[in-house]
Amino acid sequence: MGWVALGRCAGGGGRLSSVLSLSLTSLASSLIFTILCILTLALTLVTLVRAEDIFEEGKSDKEILDNLLLSTRYDKRLLPPVQGTLTVNVSVLLLSLASPDESSLKYEVEFLLQQQWYDPRLRYSNRSQYEYLNAIHHYDDIWLPDTYFIMHGDFKDPLIPVHFALRIYRNGTVNYLMRRHLILSCQGRLNIFPFDDPLCSFAIESISYEQSAITYVWKNDEGTLRKSPSLTSLNAYLIKNQTITCPIKVSWRGNYSCLKVDLIFTRDRAFYFTTVFIPGIILVTSSFITFWLEWNAVPARVMIGVTTMLNFFTTSNGFRSTLPVVSNLTAMNVWDGVCMCFIYASLLEFVCVNYVGRKRPMHNVVYRPGENPVTQGKKKREGGPPTGATTGPNEIVTCTNCGPNPCTHTTTNGCTAELRKKEPPHPIRVAKTIDVIARITFPVAYFMFLTFFFIHYKGTS
Repeated sequence: MGWVALGRCAGGGGRLSSVLSLSLTSLASSLIFTILCILTLALTLVTLVRAEDIFEEGKSDKEILDNLLLSTRYDKRLLPPVQGTLTVNVSVLLLSLASPDESSLKYEVEFLLQQQWYDPRLRYSNRSQYEYLNAIHHYDDIWLPDTYFIMHGDFKDPLIPVHFALRIYRNGTVNYLMRRHLILSCQGRLNIFPFDDPLCSFAIESISYEQSAITYVWKNDEGTLRKSPSLTSLNAYLIKNQTITCPIKVSWRGNYSCLKVDLIFTRDRAFYFTTVFIPGIILVTSSFITFWLEWNAVPARVMIGVTTMLNFFTTSNGFRSTLPVVSNLTAMNVWDGVCMCFIYASLLEFVCVNYVGRKRPMHNVVYRPGENPVTQGKKKREGGPPTGATTGPNEIVTCTNCGPNPCTHTTTNGCTAELRKKEPPHPIRVAKTIDVIARITFPVAYFMFLTFFFIHYKGTS
């Protein structure tokens, strides 16, 4: 019995040892966990203290940004943690407009693009002396909108390497300003060139974030672009501009937020009048001078006709070489074609006049300057006027109503004179008549064309 009782006591002691062992292990684990929590809390408190210390006066913006952008606090791969959709406010400031290229319908535009959004991760203490932090050297460490330009043309390299500004304000507002120089591909109506007003457009859109993540809006709902007080314009006549939201039908992708800028230019009408239209009018009207020269002034009329035609060809070809080649009929084609036709028609008129004036007269008709053509072929009768000559009131003429035998009477006794056969006019008279008609018809027809041309194409624009 004693050995049994001793064995039982020994067995109970083993179980007690096991219980004590488990209790000590649990206590040790709890103690270790408590120590780790205390250390973590202490480290956090130290970090917060250091973070508060970093914003004290005397600290540089670089030190502040280095602390704000620690990998334990900030991850540029993530969107700013805001409620709902992140709103990016956009504004454009025009700096310069360069000369247009007529051959390619391209304009050079330089502007500042400002983007502003809110990132609560970048808020800093008000105890700092800085109203904003200059984060230009932390450009690669901060989240930025992946704004992409569409419907523009070509980029030009900036004149200086640093072409952007990046500022972070106390409340976490980020202001990103970048300078862009674009060569805009414009849409013009070449069928009425140069009376058209080219439309140049470009749009901005996020390349990877859909509209549910990022929304672009015009800052302060600006309906037009802001212009710099020192805006330079080199033969680029901007008459209208507007900032709108991209219509769905012209948007690159419908489910992405997009903003559009429209720039409407006009062409310098004075330039085209002084280089194209007025010289063309002078050359065409110069070809009309030949109508006032003598019909047989061959050297002068030929020189004027050929010279005006060659000069017009040279002027029009030199100007058209700078224009784009299109398949449809344009206003400049109409202008060149009609003016060329007038010059060529004046040259043909001279050829016709010279040919008619040199023809041999029929029925021996001779030309007397200042008088009507007369017939001189028949010889004069003795004591009487020549046949076909104009009769006076007391002249003897052959009467046709005296009976079967002809008789002679004076023209005043009521006798009907014998009808004379009308002779054709002299060729020289015909040539001069053609010149007289051309002096009126050519200028009138050309004036009618000018009126129609400028009213029609100017009204179409």
